[in-house]
Formats: sequence, structure tokens, C-alpha cells
Amino acid sequence: MEFDWLNTFITAAECGNFRRASEILYISQPSVTVHIKQLEKELGILLFNREGKKIKLTEAGRRYLVHAKRLLEVYQGGLQDLHSFTQGYTSQLTLAISPLIADTILPYVLKSYTKQHPEVEITVKIIESTEIEQAVLNEEVDLGLSCLNSTKHDLICELLYKDRVIFVAPHDGRDAETAPPLDEEEVLSSNYLLTHNHPGYWESLSREIKSKYPHVRMMKVSQVHITKRFIIEGLGVSFLPTSTVRRELLEGSLLEVDCHTIHLPEANTYAIMKYEHSKQKEFLKFISNYRL
Repeated sequence: MEFDWLNTFITAAECGNFRRASEILYISQPSVTVHIKQLEKELGILLFNREGKKIKLTEAGRRYLVHAKRLLEVYQGGLQDLHSFTQGYTSQLTLAISPLIADTILPYVLKSYTKQHPEVEITVKIIESTEIEQAVLNEEVDLGLSCLNSTKHDLICELLYKDRVIFVAPHDGRDAETAPPLDEEEVLSSNYLLTHNHPGYWESLSREIKSKYPHVRMMKVSQVHITKRFIIEGLGVSFLPTSTVRRELLEGSLLEVDCHTIHLPEANTYAIMKYEHSKQKEFLKFISNYRL
């Protein structure tokens, strides 16, 4: 049996048309027909019913489609593993990382890790914190770095870091040494408050701000890097984890506003695993030496 036959069969089954399958696979339509006939001969079953230009899986075809997908997955997985081995990799680690965490010093951490562990092939998936837990549970990834604690009892969750959240505003153009400090109430009353850029603390924080400043105008912005851009452009202000604005504070494009009436929360970083295998432990031990 040729694996090309399986790939053609799966593609044709999913799109329901031999012509469309030929376009997707970049082969001729007669080649698609030949592959299907050869597979049917090999299996001794009819895979499709032909209705003019349309095709429809037979009952046997629907049943075999499940096995064909598994066979092709195993075959492709073996090729990928062999390719990794020939490149010098002896182990693999798949990470799910939230966009917010990926926007900190994590690229530097990964660069350092790969230098010290060239035998490990790293795959990074950028996934929202709300979805990381399920990705770990489904074993789509080996380890998740999330802004949210896990609620699943069959997952292992470790608190890696606590990050101070600060109130930030755009630079007002005044000299930092001689100008008076920015006033919390004045900044909130004269700007949009950009909210919900972090999944962990905004529900309680926004309620507290509303109770103290009921007339504050809020705008939800889901991504931290977009929030920072909006603030720099003068569109609003926000409460952000220190690690995400460290560079902008040093460069002077953002300013920290002292808070006297609002209780500032903390932004946590969690490691979520299904198994505490050696590769997960090794990576967490390495990353714990850095401040995200």
C-alpha cells in the first residue's frame, strides 16, 4: 500500500470531489482516480459511491477513513522524528505560551535554553491563557506557560512568578525631574482606561476603579502589545504587569503613575503540565533562574 493513496483518499473524502482533491494535492484528476482505485483494489472494498461529478463515502469508506487518518499520522510522525534525529535532536518539547508571556523576556530565555540544550527540539504554540489548560489536557503540548491558574485536578500547576502591576500613562512631554508627579484621579478622569489585556486581574480591578471613579471611561483591548501602542499614541492609560512595560519605562515612552487609592493586583505566571517528566522538570528548572 502506498501512503500517497491514503493521502489522496483522505483529501477526496474531506472535500467530496475528485477535481478539488487534485487541485489541493497538485496532481491530475486521473491520478486521483487511479490512487482511489488502487486503494480499493488493495482493500477489497468500495470506498466511494459516484453520483455524476460528486462522490460520497460508502459505509465501508467512512469506517476506513478513521484508520487511514491514523496510519498517515503515524507515518508522518515517523518521518518527522527521523528528520529531527538526523538534525541532531534527541528529544522534543512542545510549549504553549500565552501572548502576554511571549511579549516579555521569554525569547531571550528560549535562546539561552536552546544554546545550552541543542539536543532538544523546541516547538512553541502561542495560545491564549484561557485555552492553554485544555491544550495540556489533550496532550497537544508538553508544558503550558499561562497567566491563569489551572482548575483541572488531573493537571499539575506551579506558580512560577508574581509580577507587580503598575498604572502607566503616555509620556506627557514634561521633564521627569522638575515636573510634578502625575495625579491618579486626573489621569483616570482625562483618559480612556484600556482594560482586559490580562485574563487574571481585570474583573476585580475594574470593579474597584468604578467604585472609586464612577465616571471613568473604559475601553476593552485584549492584547498587551496593542494596549502599549495605544497608550504611547495617547489613546488611553492602563494597569499592566511591570515585566511587559520595562523597556518602555526605561526608554521614557511610558510613565508610571503612583496609585494612592487603588489596590494594585499581581500578575501571576503559571506552569501547567499533565506529566512531570524529566524534560518538563529540566525546562522549568532552567526558566526559574530568569525573571519574566
